[in-house]
Amino acid sequence: MQNNRQIGSIAEKKAIDFLINKGYSIITTNYQKKVGEIDIIAKKDTYLYFIEVKYRKNINKGYPREAVSLRKQQRIKNTALYYIEENNIDKFDFCFDVIEIIDNDITHIENAFY
Repeated sequence: MQNNRQIGSIAEKKAIDFLINKGYSIITTNYQKKVGEIDIIAKKDTYLYFIEVKYRKNINKGYPREAVSLRKQQRIKNTALYYIEENNIDKFDFCFDVIEIIDNDITHIENAFY
């Protein structure tokens, strides 16, 4: 039996493989600050992507993307600001994406929120 942390790690690994196959470069994973966490930070072309990964075995309790509440979005945005400031980033455009995994099906929701 796997706990939620192990399941989350497996889902994030699937998301990373998916992104790499789409041409993204992974910068870091599980970036944490007091205000929140970002699952994956990646880049492609001139964009920097802050990506939340959500997994569900099925949709009995709703779609994974529905778990990215307005409060969660705000925490991700605040954490992204820390990352941008810490790394003196000024040459990239930014996107906030969600990767939704339902069992083994992956959906990449680009520009999921602003």
